[in-house]
Formats: sequence, C-alpha cells, structure tokens
Amino acid sequence: MFDLKEHPHKRHNPLTGEWVLVSPHRTKRPWQGQVEKLPPDERPAYDPKCYLCPGNERAGGHINPPYSSTFVFTNDFSALLEATPGGAVDEAGLLRAVSESGVCKVVCFSPAHNLTVAEMDLPGMRAVVDTWVEEYCQLSARRDIAYVEIFENRGEMMGCSNPHPHCQIWASSSLPNEVLKEDASQWGWFERAGRTLLADYLALELSRGERIVCANDSFVALVPFWALWPYEVLVVSRRPFSGMDSMTGEERDCLAAILREVATRYDNLFEVSFPYTMGFHQMPGGAHPHWHFHAHYYPPLLRSATVRKFMVGYEMLATPQRDITAEAAAERLRALPRTHYKLRG
Repeated sequence: MFDLKEHPHKRHNPLTGEWVLVSPHRTKRPWQGQVEKLPPDERPAYDPKCYLCPGNERAGGHINPPYSSTFVFTNDFSALLEATPGGAVDEAGLLRAVSESGVCKVVCFSPAHNLTVAEMDLPGMRAVVDTWVEEYCQLSARRDIAYVEIFENRGEMMGCSNPHPHCQIWASSSLPNEVLKEDASQWGWFERAGRTLLADYLALELSRGERIVCANDSFVALVPFWALWPYEVLVVSRRPFSGMDSMTGEERDCLAAILREVATRYDNLFEVSFPYTMGFHQMPGGAHPHWHFHAHYYPPLLRSATVRKFMVGYEMLATPQRDITAEAAAERLRALPRTHYKLRG
C-alpha cells in the first residue's frame, strides 16, 4: 500500500500550483557529514562599525538618529527607484523589458545590535509589528505602488550583510511573480468555494494536528504539506483577513508573539542563531476578499548548524525535492522548548 512516510511521491502546492518531489526513504541512508556546532553568537549591544546602530554613519554620509525603538529609512542601495522613467522594449516578442519603479526601505527592529527576533521582548516585537502596519498603509495607499513586500533575511547564509536586527520593505509598481501565482490560486479557490483557500487549508491542518508547530489565539504556525525547505514554516491568521492593516490590537500582539516563538524554536533546533528568509504575503491593494494574510519562512539548514540545503541537479533542471517529510519536520520543531536555549540553565 502507498505510504506517504515511506514511498517517493509528489506533493502539490495549492498556493502556487507547483509540485515538490518528496523522497522519505532517503532519510534512512547513513549521514557522515558535518554535525559540529558553531561558536556562540556573541555581539555587543552597540557596534561603532555597524551602519545600522544609533548615531552611526551610513553610506553617503547619512547619520542615524539616536533611536530607541524602531527606525525606518530609505535604503541607501535601493533595488527600486522612484525616479525610474517609464519605457519598454519588445523585439519580436523575445527580447522584452518593462521599466519598474518603486521604493525600498530598511526597518531596524531595535537599537540593540546583539538582538534577534527570538531574543526580543514582546513589547519590542509589538513595536515592530506596528511599524510594519504603518509602512504598509502608507506605501500601499500610493497610486504608483502595486505591491508592498515586507521581508527579513536572517544570517549570512541567507545573504544578510549586517547582523543588526532589521528587515526590508520593497514596494514595486507591479506585482511580483510569487504574488501573481498566489493571487490566481486564491481567487480560483474563492470563486469555487466562497471561502479563502487558506481558511479551508488551516481547518484541515488543525483537524489533523500532525504538521502544527505552535499556535495562539490569532495565528497558527505549521509546516505546510507541500514544504520544500527542510524546516519551512507557514504562519496563517485564524481569521481570514487580507492585509495587516486589518489586524486588531490583539492580533498584532499575537503576531509578535508567534513570530518570536517560531524564531526561538528555530534557534533551539541546532542551538544557533538560525538563518532564514521570512516574508508576508497579503493583498496587493484594493478589495481582495480572496486573499488570506500569511507569512512564509524559508530556512536553509538541513542536518546541523553548518549543513544546508542547496538547489542543485534535478531540483534546478526538473522539480524541487526534499527528503525530510513535512510531518517529520513539524514533529521535531513542535517538540522543542519555547524558551530560548541561551536562557536555559
């Protein structure tokens, strides 16, 4: 009999319409690679060489104010520029290009250089959530902005150039690829069912429980059935709302709490400051009842603090693949303590 825990199979991602190959039998092969731990991540609360710390100089001579909570500024090396002239190129339908304008911002979570999301207190994380909402509202209200992407790259392994706790906001004049795919899938489901795709999916996951990592009154963190990255996590709001501007005060508190808990469980997995890319997906402006607010975590670590997953070979040329099942990953994350390993005696 076919068994999801034993036999190779493909899993479908209803948000994107794509598939991932799962090979659970491969986890039985012996591992002779790296398993060592990394030295403790010990940084000062203030680093005079950090361009994100309060009072320090950034590129181009900008001086950070002596901020005490969050601090937002326009990225000194923005990937999108507001003054980009309109235009397009189209040669025989093969060489096509269209100008893209927008705004890129940096959000410092705290003046403390040595913190991560996992180590911030709840009032500090709530201040970050409030800042996200404020920036999202301001940017999405602009006529020249079609979508606002809020994301955090954590750790050098994910290309983060500075360990100071921060994230980025890229607001673009068109919809990004991943958002376009999710928009189409969620709209199709809503038209057929009259409910959001993620509301129905979350109800199914809560009834089964095997892929749930943690939850609170407003949000659920789970390893999605179609997960690609080893310990990928999807955070879904219990109440179907489209954008973070619709969150109540209690939901803002709960979002801050679950983001900190997910980051803590990640750190506890290999007792290291866990690298990941995290980002929110929400409505691309206007009335979109089919959109259901959620966040994606894509962490690269596979077997230890130094062994990461790479997209190579078959994955680059054919279909993404994973060995650890979503159920096994969720079970391991769920079993970890909620207290950060640095605080345990």
